[in-house]
Amino acid sequence: MWRSESGAPPPRRVMVADDNTKADLAFRQASEGTALLWRGDYQNARQLLNALARRADRPRRQPRRPKPVPEGVQAFHLYRQARAQRARMLGMVLIPVDPGHVVALRRAPDVRAACEEAYGPSDEPYVVSLRELLGVIGAHEWRVNGVQIGALGGARVHPHYGVFSPVRGEYVNLVERAPLPETGTAFDIGTGTGVLAAVLAHRGVKRVVATDMDQRALACARENVERLGFQEQVEVFQADLYPPARAGLVVCNPPWLPGKPGTPLEHAVYDQGGRMLRGFLDGLADHLEPGGEGWLIMSDLAEHLGLRAPGELTGMIAAAGLRVLDRLDTRPVHGRPHDPNDLFHLARAAEVTSLWRLSPEDPSVR
Repeated sequence: MWRSESGAPPPRRVMVADDNTKADLAFRQASEGTALLWRGDYQNARQLLNALARRADRPRRQPRRPKPVPEGVQAFHLYRQARAQRARMLGMVLIPVDPGHVVALRRAPDVRAACEEAYGPSDEPYVVSLRELLGVIGAHEWRVNGVQIGALGGARVHPHYGVFSPVRGEYVNLVERAPLPETGTAFDIGTGTGVLAAVLAHRGVKRVVATDMDQRALACARENVERLGFQEQVEVFQADLYPPARAGLVVCNPPWLPGKPGTPLEHAVYDQGGRMLRGFLDGLADHLEPGGEGWLIMSDLAEHLGLRAPGELTGMIAAAGLRVLDRLDTRPVHGRPHDPNDLFHLARAAEVTSLWRLSPEDPSVR
């Protein structure tokens, strides 16, 4: 059975590869769409994958007549296209897995727990790309170790495979320091790991309804809420955006970039057509109690990349019949803005993450 969480189709051509396969041959075959079914030592397969990555990242010879360097949105789309092509090529190293998620290759790690968390039980053999398998193993380590959240007094949130990890703590800190409206009920729209619902409960909100559509996110949020001891305050509810009720506070941290997701995990980064952002804004007034407010957490990276026009977000807010009460800003704390190897490090250096405090424009709603 072919297994791919990214939805990649099974390769049309497959050759057997082992410890004697040269990296240059493997790179040529993978670049041409031929997958390599690994039958050698597992650690040597990892070394081969690293060798393919180095070859894929080598600078190419410049043509005699260099083409104009793309800028802005064109550069970003070309970058995504190149990264997708690179991912497809690196995904051509395949690992056979026996029933029960057993990798029978020499020096292979025990991946049974990691694979069962990601895929569920399996009683039949399958083939998976080594690149995806390494992602599954890494996700298992994140799930075991967790991510320390300062806004929760240093407690840890444990992300599941396929659920976006709250490693960028600046947006969590915004929710920690924004002034709470007087309310006993809050909604966390698109809860993911449940981290923002937990922060609201930690701040004393008596009832939080955390919604999501993704089954992995729902299971992850429920587990984190229970682990943190907030199961009496937080209800995890499957819904497309809003639950059928009103609250004094509605919090939403939608994907920050407009665009089409290429993998399941990218759904936390790219919001195709701005569906979640527009859905939150358009439905906010109908789901707020009188005097309530909505908190929209957004980065302006899309503006710096040319993916969203300046003023477009405030226009969307006004078009939804909302007004801005206040805006809290923070700068990113990760290292990518200072990495010259990141093609967009200047845009990241200018990035600001904001919590927009919104209320309905119509006073009768308040």
